[in-house]
Amino acid sequence: MGQFPGTPRVLKGAIVRIEPRSPNTNLIPFQYNPDTLSRTLEATGTGGGGAKGGKTEPFRLSGAPKETIKVNVEMDATDQLETGDPNATSMGVHPMLSALELLLYPSSVSVVTNTILAAVGTIELVPPDPPMTLFVWGPRRVLPVRITGFSVTEEQYDTNLNPIRAKVDLSMQVLSYNDFNFTHPGYWLYLSNQVGKEVMAKLGTVNGLGF
Repeated sequence: MGQFPGTPRVLKGAIVRIEPRSPNTNLIPFQYNPDTLSRTLEATGTGGGGAKGGKTEPFRLSGAPKETIKVNVEMDATDQLETGDPNATSMGVHPMLSALELLLYPSSVSVVTNTILAAVGTIELVPPDPPMTLFVWGPRRVLPVRITGFSVTEEQYDTNLNPIRAKVDLSMQVLSYNDFNFTHPGYWLYLSNQVGKEVMAKLGTVNGLGF
């Protein structure tokens, strides 16, 4: 079904996985944008310790807040099955589910490599850099995250028991400049998000107490 004339194009939310020192970037767009997004911010204080004259400093912040994001991602292969899409016909929504699930797995290559190195008595002193995962929710919200929770409900199956419909509850911890070395791109990506918030906040506040 075509869109009505003048219908605005809606951007897709996505998860992006960037491999270090590699041109490979895996983009996992959401088939349907979640209707709601839950965010929780917890301030990081100095612990209430007194630094001046034994008095506490209740307003001093030690860094960026701890932020968690929760979204519900829905996927449905019904339309693709009706058009005879070969992937949907043979695997249902398995490809989309697998792409999200693998965000919690180390690569099989690194697992096999480390197993072989351990078997021959070799100790890998410097582990490989993990990929960087980004949560993309529009141009003003591109955040480095760690997937902390994954819960999937498969709702319908084809004759080969491939899931046709599924819902995934994703929990993510936002990684701030507190979590990165300043040479890491994630440090500057998070900082640029904070600067963007500071700019937008000026539009949402007024000077003085006159109401």
